[in-house]
Amino acid sequence: MPTQTKSRRRTAMASRFVGRENEQNLFRDALASADLPFQILYIYGPGGVGKTSLLNQFARIGEQMQSPVFHLDSRNLDPSPSAFIAALKGAIGNDSEKPLEKMAEPGGHPALLIDTYEVLNPLDRWLRDYFWANLPENALVVLAGRNPPSLEWKADPGWEIFFRTIALRNLSPIESRAYLDKRGVPRGQHPAVLQFTHGFPLALSLVAELFAQRAGFRFQPEAAPDVVRAMLERFVQKIPAPLERAALETCALVRYTTEGLLAQIVQVPDARDLFEWLRRVSFIESGRLGLFPHDVAREALAADLRWRNPDWYSELHRRARAYYAQRLPETHGAEQHRVLFDYIFLHRDNPIVRPYFEWQESGNILNDAPREADWAQMEAMIREFEGAESASIARHWFARQPQGAIVYRDVAGDEKAGLAGLMFVVELHKATTQDFAIDPAARHAWKYLETHAPLRQGEGALLFRFWMARDSYQGVSLAQSHLFVNMGQFYLTTPGIAFTFLPCADPDFWAPVFIYADTPRLPEADFETDAHRYGMHGHDWRTTPPATWLALMAEREIAFFPDAAKPPPARETLVVLSEPEFASAVRAALDHYAEPEKLRENPLLRSRLIVSKSDGDAAADRIARLTNLIRQTVEGLQATPRQSKLYRALLHTFITPAPTQEQSAERADVPFSTYRRHLRAGIDHVVQVLWQSEIGK
Repeated sequence: MPTQTKSRRRTAMASRFVGRENEQNLFRDALASADLPFQILYIYGPGGVGKTSLLNQFARIGEQMQSPVFHLDSRNLDPSPSAFIAALKGAIGNDSEKPLEKMAEPGGHPALLIDTYEVLNPLDRWLRDYFWANLPENALVVLAGRNPPSLEWKADPGWEIFFRTIALRNLSPIESRAYLDKRGVPRGQHPAVLQFTHGFPLALSLVAELFAQRAGFRFQPEAAPDVVRAMLERFVQKIPAPLERAALETCALVRYTTEGLLAQIVQVPDARDLFEWLRRVSFIESGRLGLFPHDVAREALAADLRWRNPDWYSELHRRARAYYAQRLPETHGAEQHRVLFDYIFLHRDNPIVRPYFEWQESGNILNDAPREADWAQMEAMIREFEGAESASIARHWFARQPQGAIVYRDVAGDEKAGLAGLMFVVELHKATTQDFAIDPAARHAWKYLETHAPLRQGEGALLFRFWMARDSYQGVSLAQSHLFVNMGQFYLTTPGIAFTFLPCADPDFWAPVFIYADTPRLPEADFETDAHRYGMHGHDWRTTPPATWLALMAEREIAFFPDAAKPPPARETLVVLSEPEFASAVRAALDHYAEPEKLRENPLLRSRLIVSKSDGDAAADRIARLTNLIRQTVEGLQATPRQSKLYRALLHTFITPAPTQEQSAERADVPFSTYRRHLRAGIDHVVQVLWQSEIGK
């Protein structure tokens, strides 16, 4: 291509070029310096991140500074020394056996720009140890490729001061909007485009082209498979086998990929080789918790799979969900928090959930118990966002229930910046009349319980009284996302939990995702302080227990339409029995144990005890669950000699009943009066064991 044509092309491309100010300044300053600060500049990043555009911008800068610039693209180059030297001669315009001599001619700092350097990977050692060793002192070489430099570059002390690296990343939101403005993309469409592209240059360019070609176009990833396919061609040049593709698709759907998770999801006994292959893929990054793909690669892979094979997409979700569901009860504390975050991450593609969570790898938020100095910071944060009355209420609760406080620290940030956020949980069942008089939130929540969902003995209710992030209050942020994960931990692990309340300063904003999570608005429990009016959301864990709730979330996880946010479809309302009603139902179930058909009307079949743990909705499934529970509870009495007496009384009366109680006493080999005493004690034991299970203890 003639030099003038190249120059005009670069000028046209420059009119659309945005960002990369630091990289441009680094190159410009190097050309302007008397002595080069480095001789090899190594730029790397995934395909489509803008390496070629940046090299073209470097060439334009060289032209402006009247420095000779030579360009070599390795894509059609055989990776051999002879082919490389021949290509270099053509680029530099020197037919001698020493093409670098041309670059040594006086005239500032000549620059050699080599694109697609990953093609030359077989020559990397030869170039480093032999060829670049003869580089003229005034010459600058820029290498641009997908892969990071080999370890030998850093290990060689001879190159330490002459070698510089740049990991090219996405454009910032400001730079991305500037690019979309230059391409004429309507500003009302910018949020949807940025959410999908994450500032990835190739994606921005492809989407902008769609707007240029289609009048009135509105962007949705599922409606633009050509964009997704083009990105995948850049990211995934060659996938050797279906197993590797499944590994990539798994990595795109889960937050972090570990060897154990990969083995379970792709169903192989040993995933070590597959994990190592995944680790070498250019757009896969390594974090402290596992592997994860470049943001836009994740978007492209997930969108492609969802469009191309929705059944397989659903199956991968099911397998990942099963993995996390198995891990949740096996973990505690911070580890359980992480597993639950990974579990919730499976909802990230749902359009209802996605806007309400921050999913990024950067920013390390740690939840912790408050230290002595934190209490004053917590009160100050509450005062800043909610006013003096709320700060006074918080101070009251800090003294009354200090165990309810959780603080969030940004361990990657400046320690002097203070807390990243806080949450304070009130145990309403432990509150007093004085507490209710001081706090309108607790008072209104308790009144709602008394009116609509009275607590039974042994049950508890939680009020997430204060929750906020330092920089965004109750807006979407990384700290808020961790807050919600902690709330999930309370839902799943608090013994005897019956009801949870969640007040919001902006309930209309949060309504879609709270409805999605089966936590509807409770207008009767709304309340006011001197600074705000709060909307109250809540969930009754007796009518929709944690296991049922997780199943509901699983149904909504892969739904891609706003209808998924509507209240759950009509289902049988669980019966919330008082303790006397429950005891009466257990006694009736014992009486009819040997005649299962008579159990069909027993209210226990619609209780949390049975519905949350049965294998199906059919009456036969629930009856089987109830009789199994009774038999297991009775058999548990064989553990000690003293309780075995109660076991025999129950066995011969209900499990394998004798025709009369007198005959049951004979089989138990005790006097009738003793048998009656043992029978009463055994029934009481069964009632209490099942009651504790009913209330979640």
